[in-house]
Amino acid sequence: MLKQRIITAAILLAILLPALFYPEPQPLVAVALILIAAAGWEWARLNDCRGAAAWGAGAACVLLCLLGWAAGLPSRPTPWLWRGAGAAWVVVGILLLRRGVAGWPRIPRPVRIAAGLAALCAAWL
Repeated sequence: MLKQRIITAAILLAILLPALFYPEPQPLVAVALILIAAAGWEWARLNDCRGAAAWGAGAACVLLCLLGWAAGLPSRPTPWLWRGAGAAWVVVGILLLRRGVAGWPRIPRPVRIAAGLAALCAAWL
């Protein structure tokens, strides 16, 4: 098991390091988008989406990230975005902690998926 993890880490480093040190940002953006797509897919699967719905969530996450990139959000100051995302993270986190584990399934699935994809996109930007 350890051998498999070491091999996986070496392969991922072989992909990430050249993208990280490339003079232009496009290779790193591509690697990050692939990781964000995988995270969107995994988030959908954690919320009981299967098959095409999970793949669609990953694709939607990538599309939202690309739209944010095209709008220039990473290159211009957007304090309102980060203040809003930070405040939402704290407030929603407190509400979720108060409801406990049993409160999670009571939140409608589309809301959970949309909130997760929004958090992933904010993390990517």
